Amino acid sequence: MAIEINARKREAQGTGASRRLRRMGKVPGIVYGGDKDAVNIELEHQDLFLNLRNEKFHASILTLALDGSKEQVLLRAVNMHPFKMQVQHIDFQRVSKDKKIHMKVPLHFVNAEVSPGVKEQGGVVNHVLNELDIVCFPDDLPEFIEIDLGGLSVGHSLHVREVPMPKGVELALSKDEDPVVATVVVPALVTEEEEAAQAAAAVAPSEIPTTEQAAPAKEGEAPAAGAAAEKGGAKPAEKPAAEKKEKK
Repeated sequence: MAIEINARKREAQGTGASRRLRRMGKVPGIVYGGDKDAVNIELEHQDLFLNLRNEKFHASILTLALDGSKEQVLLRAVNMHPFKMQVQHIDFQRVSKDKKIHMKVPLHFVNAEVSPGVKEQGGVVNHVLNELDIVCFPDDLPEFIEIDLGGLSVGHSLHVREVPMPKGVELALSKDEDPVVATVVVPALVTEEEEAAQAAAAVAPSEIPTTEQAAPAKEGEAPAAGAAAEKGGAKPAEKPAAEKKEKK
């Protein structure tokens, strides 16, 4: 289903005129391209803002109703306020059915949860790209491109040239360019825990400190020094014989 937007020609121009439009709940914009001159337009902010939240609005052929006539256009640029939820300006480009267009199309990832890297090896999917540059005729423009991750294992990546393109769609890449779309990696936290467990398991039994315990004394034998200390404390050592003679 085509998305239709309503606009009116904007006579007043300049920074001051644009500010007044915004205060009135409208958005200044422009439509250009094709065989016609550029036209300054204004749109209702509320309707436009709701459309901008729709992914299809950013990668579809739109119908612009302008003062009784309708044109096929593409969204080309949106300027937002730095901190307010307010559209400052918007640009549309006219399209012709017999001329190819260059667009960025969003990616939809599927089957990540059943891939060997996630289901069996405990990895997580890292989305390197979220959109692709493509070239096609307006009638062949897809709303999105589906990326199947069902065959990825940990440490493996899916490259752009491995992704099947819809009919009539070409990648806008240089000859040797083939960027990564997604990869499956092991979470860093899991890796650190595994390394700690492996380090603990690698400690040799001889390196583990032990407490020696004296064997019990046999009948008629004096107890070991350690045992005597435990029972009544260690006795003072006897003085040498030379010291005894000097006292006599």
